[in-house]
This record gives sequence, C-alpha cells and structure tokens, in this order.
Amino acid sequence: MSALKPATALAAEASKPYPNDSDDYRRARTALLAEEIELRRHIERVAELRRALPPGGVAADYEFRDENGKTVGWDALFGAHDTLVTYFWMYGPQRERPCPMCTAFLGSLDVPSRDIQQRVAVAVIGRSPVERQLAVARERGWKHLKFFATVGDRFARDYRGLAPNGDEWPALDVWVKRDGRVLHFWGSELGGTADPGQDPRGAPDPTPLWNILDLTPGGRGTDWYPKLDYDDR
Repeated sequence: MSALKPATALAAEASKPYPNDSDDYRRARTALLAEEIELRRHIERVAELRRALPPGGVAADYEFRDENGKTVGWDALFGAHDTLVTYFWMYGPQRERPCPMCTAFLGSLDVPSRDIQQRVAVAVIGRSPVERQLAVARERGWKHLKFFATVGDRFARDYRGLAPNGDEWPALDVWVKRDGRVLHFWGSELGGTADPGQDPRGAPDPTPLWNILDLTPGGRGTDWYPKLDYDDR
C-alpha cells in the first residue's frame, strides 16, 4: 500500500474559497479540513481493527417471539445471512412509551435497513410484546424494520440491556454464525465511556441526528433531547 499523503497537504489542495470568504475563515476552514481528513482515516483504522477482532463468546440458545407470536431462535433473526445486527431498545412492559432516544435512532434506521439487509440481517429486540412494538412502528411510519420480543429477561441481562435494578439500556450488537454456532462479534459497550459533560455515545455515533447537529454552530446542545411528539402547529 502506498504511503498516504499528509492530511495537511490534501486539505491545502482541496480547500477552495466560497463567495466572500475572509482570509481568516479560509485558513481556519483549511486547518479544520485537515483534522476532518485525519478523523476519517482514524475511523477507517478503527473499522479495520473491529473487523480483525478474534471470535467472541458463543451465544446461548435464547428464545424470541416474532410478530406472529411464534417462539423462534437465532435462525429467525439471521434469516439467510451469516451476520446479524440487533438493537435492543428501551421499551419494556413497564414503560408507557418507548425511550425517545431509542425511537430517534430506529427512525433513522428504518429506511436504510432495506439497503443494509442486502448484506446483513437487522433485528430490533424489545421486552414488550411485538404487537406493542409494532404499534409504535405504525405510529412513526416505519415499514422495514423487523421486531422481536425477548422470552424472559435472560438475553437482556446477559447483553447489557437490563440492569439488576430493572433499568433498561440500549444495546447495539453484531453477531455472526460460524460452524453452526452464534458468536457475539461486537457490542457498543457505552456504559461509563463518556467524557465529563457528555451523554453516553458511540464512536462513531451511528445516529444521523447527532452527526448533523455536530456540523452546526450550536452543536448538540445541553438542554435538548428528541421527543416522541412535537407541536407542529
């Protein structure tokens, strides 16, 4: 592999002024562009390291229920694929409404899940019955995500979706099939990783909501969260 051109050199070549840019703005934007190139390269290095992970632990034979009320195993979630992405969302039976943050993420995943599922399976897992999850999906206009309910709480406890005190947490996980076994390939492991003043977040965060806000002068803000309903009048 040929050596990469320094990010500062790439940025200097690519940086072109927009109408009425000041010299100060263009210098600052070119310096930022170099940092963005370095960030992209780091994201790619991290993805390569992730792909090179050794085999994870063998998953138990958990049971789930599908939208027809049928009790199923891993095969139903994997379908024809050997790789599965699951999202455990905070919508247990004790909740009147699902977590707004989980809902925002799933909303951003619904449409591209059609493309994603050309390569890997995608399943949403919750502790509430599937019909209850689907009611929210219909309300939000989601059409493409597949929902499953846990049978009991063992899966949620084992894979960090349910704390001993009953609190729920979101959990994004990747699973693979190897030699007839299901292995845990990767988990988001958000607990305790945030820096001071930050909410728990992935690296990179897969939610477009936060990525778009990070592009703006105000950023994510400190006193705002997604809502399940907005007053659009």
